[in-house]
Amino acid sequence: MSAEASVGSHSADSAQSTVCHPACHNADEHRSQGLLGSKYVKLNVGGSLHYTTVQTLSKEDSLLQSICNGGTDVTIDSEGWVVLDRCGRHFSLVLNFLRDGSVPLPEDHRELDEVLKEAQYYRVQGLVQHCLSAMQKQKDVFETVCRIPMITSAKEEQKMIATCRKPVVKLQNNRGNNKYSYTSNSDDNLLKNIELFDKLVLRFNGRVLFVKDVLGDEICCWSFYGEGRKIAEVCCTSIVYATEKKQTKVEFPEARIFEETLNILIYENGRGSGPGGLHLLDSRGSGSSLGQSEEEGAVGGERRVRRIHVRRHIMHDERGHGQQTVYKD
Repeated sequence: MSAEASVGSHSADSAQSTVCHPACHNADEHRSQGLLGSKYVKLNVGGSLHYTTVQTLSKEDSLLQSICNGGTDVTIDSEGWVVLDRCGRHFSLVLNFLRDGSVPLPEDHRELDEVLKEAQYYRVQGLVQHCLSAMQKQKDVFETVCRIPMITSAKEEQKMIATCRKPVVKLQNNRGNNKYSYTSNSDDNLLKNIELFDKLVLRFNGRVLFVKDVLGDEICCWSFYGEGRKIAEVCCTSIVYATEKKQTKVEFPEARIFEETLNILIYENGRGSGPGGLHLLDSRGSGSSLGQSEEEGAVGGERRVRRIHVRRHIMHDERGHGQQTVYKD
């Protein structure tokens, strides 16, 4: 009796093994074949369902093409969906790129980085290059954004200039610091100085640090710094002795300001620290057609600061043609 039971049990196990092995063999064969012989593909990417063709997925030498030709094992559920364990948020963008060869990318830098990560995972090199090009364009745009620091104290200003590795151009602009009235053209010239400052910021952004000081003692004065020290200064204000009262005049020495800005670039990346840079700056003539230049030095061999005063102490007013002009000592 036990022998018969043993034989029956052995027969049942053999039958079960006979049934099981073909099923397992078919599953492995189906997994290894991938999607060969199929025209359409149903993809379940992290719960996001997509319906496309093998031809679309095979347009580039990518992971998706490898899935289609059987080079990569895939998991197919009972309903025939190919299951991919990835977030499906940007997968439609990957599919559209394979379909059209180009696709609009998100402007947000974080989302663009997410699309790049998906493109790299699926090895879609065309989309990878598209994302990298878009990121480079965004970087170029960001670099043109002008950042002008706001100084709240003289101590903070000195610390920033002393520690800055770039050349510094500072404009002191305080119209209210005047005990006299302004001449007729002073307001226009003051605005021109401010506009020139903005133009220089756009022109030399990234190479020069620009500082605007609206709380200083000077009405309109440009200062140029290199390696933490003042190299030159252009004062744009002067006193006009009119008939009955004194007036403050603001000049606009555009050429001289632009010249000093170009000169300060020699201190970019520490290039002005050598003897050649010093010789280049010190060899410039002290005279100027736009004003008077003063060079100050200190005991101990310290470098001099060029101070340019535009038409300082002008001895006439700004009356129109035909009106009397008064000169005073």
